Amino acid sequence: MNDALIQLTQWLQPYYIEVAMTLVATLLVVYGDLVNKHLKRMLSPYHFVVRTLVFVLICAFGYGAFILFVTPFFKQLILLIPSTYQGISIVAVFLLLGYLAERRRYI
Repeated sequence: MNDALIQLTQWLQPYYIEVAMTLVATLLVVYGDLVNKHLKRMLSPYHFVVRTLVFVLICAFGYGAFILFVTPFFKQLILLIPSTYQGISIVAVFLLLGYLAERRRYI
């Protein structure tokens, strides 16, 4: 069993930065609408042009910056897991994200 866990970790190890970015992007997909709803509530008293400009800036640059700055943190979190369990932990987190997406009716 340990050999299978170690093999899975070795297969995923060269791709940890991509895995971390995928996790962050998936979180944004699943919960981004909550951020947009809150932003919409905050900006509702302002003029249409201001609301549109802020929305475009947040979506184009805010989410992109969030992904770029949070991805290394997620990679470090993966590296904190004992190496035997890193691969199975990544699989488990993706399954958890799938479950959360299902609960939010995205699937």
